[in-house]
Amino acid sequence: MKIRSFLLLFSLLSFLSFAQGKVNPDDAAIKKNLTYFMNSVITKKIDQAVNCIYPKFFTIVPKDQMTQILNMTYNNPFIKIEVNNLKFGNIEKPELINGEYFSIAHYYFTMKCNMGSLNDDMKKQINTMLSKKYGKNNVQYLSKEGVYIINAAMKACAVSKDRKSWKFVVLEKEYKPQLVKVLPKKVLDKI
Repeated sequence: MKIRSFLLLFSLLSFLSFAQGKVNPDDAAIKKNLTYFMNSVITKKIDQAVNCIYPKFFTIVPKDQMTQILNMTYNNPFIKIEVNNLKFGNIEKPELINGEYFSIAHYYFTMKCNMGSLNDDMKKQINTMLSKKYGKNNVQYLSKEGVYIINAAMKACAVSKDRKSWKFVVLEKEYKPQLVKVLPKKVLDKI
């Protein structure tokens, strides 16, 4: 009897370990497409990056305006931004909702923002904004270099019709009211 109980327990633990170890088959495609998006931003290929954004997002921010925002952010002569160390966290199993698959991907990177050319008031405003957005413990200012080092923990909603080509919407709590027009409630509830 003890041997049977032991075998049953061993089998159950083996099954649970296997279930935990199963890899979501969509992970590779989502990671590949998200890496392409991030590399497009990093290399300042803004039009290429904009093409990685979920098209319905452009109903709340027009495509040309998004291109301008990204250009002002990443091609700004007063603020030099470098993004490094892209890493992935949990990528949720895609859910089919109204003919499209939705998955939330957690990812992390380090951002270096050179603010040396800005005056002290602007630096204080930017420090407050960055601390609010990324958390005070994730923002470090190196005064000698005039550089902020930010450890960013991000979430994006990956959307696909075929589970091969994925488009993205960056998920941020402050934009949740606008995203109601773009993403299903079931996805928004996870923000």
